[in-house]
Amino acid sequence: MIQRPKLSQYLFILACLALLLSAAACGGSRAKGKNENSKASPTPPQAVDVATAPAISRQLPRFIEATGSLAADEQTDLAPQVAGRVIAVGVELGSYVQRGQVVVRLDSSDAQLRLQQAQAQVEQAQAGVRQAEARIGLRSGQAFDPTRVAEVGASRAALELAEKQLRRYERLVETGDVSRSAYDQQKAQRDQLREQYQATVQAARQNYAAVQTAHAGVDASRTQVEQARKAINDAIVVSPMSGYVADRPADIGEYVTSSSKVATIVRTNPMRVRINVPEQSIGQIVPGQSVSAATSAYPDRSFGGRVDRISPGLDPTSRTLVVEAVIENPDGALKPGQFATVRILQPTSQPAVLVPQRAVLGASTSGTESRRVFIIRNGRAEERVVQTGQTEGELIEIKNGVQADELVATSNLEQLRDGAQVRQ
Repeated sequence: MIQRPKLSQYLFILACLALLLSAAACGGSRAKGKNENSKASPTPPQAVDVATAPAISRQLPRFIEATGSLAADEQTDLAPQVAGRVIAVGVELGSYVQRGQVVVRLDSSDAQLRLQQAQAQVEQAQAGVRQAEARIGLRSGQAFDPTRVAEVGASRAALELAEKQLRRYERLVETGDVSRSAYDQQKAQRDQLREQYQATVQAARQNYAAVQTAHAGVDASRTQVEQARKAINDAIVVSPMSGYVADRPADIGEYVTSSSKVATIVRTNPMRVRINVPEQSIGQIVPGQSVSAATSAYPDRSFGGRVDRISPGLDPTSRTLVVEAVIENPDGALKPGQFATVRILQPTSQPAVLVPQRAVLGASTSGTESRRVFIIRNGRAEERVVQTGQTEGELIEIKNGVQADELVATSNLEQLRDGAQVRQ
């Protein structure tokens, strides 16, 4: 048999529920009151700790700035003048060479053989000259004279004797002491001796022509000797200038030709750099003007130089003037191919306001650059948008927005905003 709960039990349960609802309502009201109290009394913002530096006024040298790639003052690719096998290499990549120093040596054994053959031919030709001169009685170095040839001298003496005899016969014919037939016979003999004399002179000249031919043979042989010696010298490749070895593709045992590059020599002091100067600044550029160059490899170092060459005309596309400068590089710190920022110094300076570079906030957006600084005044930061100019060491020029002697924040710039309370 099921027992039903009594009325007193129902009343007890209802009383407990009422107490629970009352406690929940009181807790919610207390939490709401606490939140309202916290909103009513906000915590004051804390001051930002900053370091400051005064803006300074200074006479600032002016310059035209451009960028370009450094190049060697001179560069040459070495190739042999003759083909051959490499038997020695005298340099390595990066080594310094003097002008005339041996870079590569080729096998010259064939040229040595040709030299020996040519020298033997010279000796043989010289012997032929001596024989030809002996035939005409000519001594070495003596000028040719046909009358000095023995055969010519004997023929001439016989002819002169016949001439005298004929003149004597002429007188005897007139006196009748000699017959006309004897005279004619003497005259015919004289004519025959004259022909013999002329033939002897012609033979002497022909023999002298043989001497000249022999001399030409000597000259040709000597030319072959010189060619063989040149081939031996050409087997040695030397540096045409002092500089550094930028490339050395030749190795021992390799066969090279006159079109094969065996080494590349560069002279790196001074260096050269070409820059493009805007059209509006071309009137400020003259040869000999001082320049300075800086590279990312040496951020704390500046390299001096001068303007060396100026293009006669502008680039029609960029409307800029090509200027070539030489940069001094005595210790070889600069290398060909490095990117450099070049400043062409102007003769006059102008006053400028400078602040530390760390005091400037800058961000590039869509090709434009917005730069800001914070002026510290009466314990608060004042944000200003500024236009910057050239740099001078750790300082940067502020073209507008900051006056000299104003204090600028140099630390915790990211935590600052316009009107922020600061503590120096």
